[in-house]
Amino acid sequence: MNHSLETFGLASQVLVWQAATLTFISFAVGILGGFVGLALGTVRFPVLLLLNVTPATAASTNIFVSSLSTLAGGVRHLREGRVNGRIVLVVGLPTFAGAFIGGFGGGWVPEPMLILLVGVLVFWQGVELVARARSQNAIDQPYGEASQHHMGLSGTFTPTQLVVGGGIGLTVGLVGGAVGLILGSIRLPALIRVLRVDPRIAAGSNMFIGFIMGSVGWFGRVLHGEADYPLVVFMGVGAMIGSYYGARMTGRVSLNVLTLTMGWVLLAVSPVLMWQALAGFLLG
Repeated sequence: MNHSLETFGLASQVLVWQAATLTFISFAVGILGGFVGLALGTVRFPVLLLLNVTPATAASTNIFVSSLSTLAGGVRHLREGRVNGRIVLVVGLPTFAGAFIGGFGGGWVPEPMLILLVGVLVFWQGVELVARARSQNAIDQPYGEASQHHMGLSGTFTPTQLVVGGGIGLTVGLVGGAVGLILGSIRLPALIRVLRVDPRIAAGSNMFIGFIMGSVGWFGRVLHGEADYPLVVFMGVGAMIGSYYGARMTGRVSLNVLTLTMGWVLLAVSPVLMWQALAGFLLG
């Protein structure tokens, strides 16, 4: 288990035990992500860093694994009628453009700055998830199981909503492509609040957008030679199986406790990322 994957003819310096651990975690995260309509790269990315994968390779691997995870979950949501094509176009196209630009330019960002930015995003999303789960009105929030406020709505598309939705998509794409995250947890509330979409449709559409965003952002990073293909395959397969299974449970199990758990997990890993960033600045 102390041998690297290169021992078995694979072009990767990752150790066998690291690959096995990351594959299992990717599978577990995939289940949670498929369930709530998120890639949850914010969970995988810190684990990659904690297991000594370089930040650039971790970002590249994470964003592509996220896209594979959202592909599997998105297919399941599509089959069950929870993907809105108009939403994918309105929010997705600007997101895809931003993801490529951010992914291609990711190498220009110093590694400590990259880790710090991700740590701040992870903390912010953790706070948001915990707050939503603990709110007395959580049932009406994006992650609620049976939200009545937007129940059955497929979206409204006034000029103002189109501009705001597209702008959010572009911004999320730029940041996500740069740090190796799909950032669906930022986009999902926007779909519901700005375009007034049923949370279940938002979850499915968000995963579909996440798949294309992840693919585009990853391609931008591949141009820098940062890909670890064997690790992508191992983690990607685990994520796809987990995400497809998780998407089957959407609407069948309460999301409130799950959302609270996810929030606390993100809050737990964010200080580790910030500490690593601080260490990088001091040592650099």
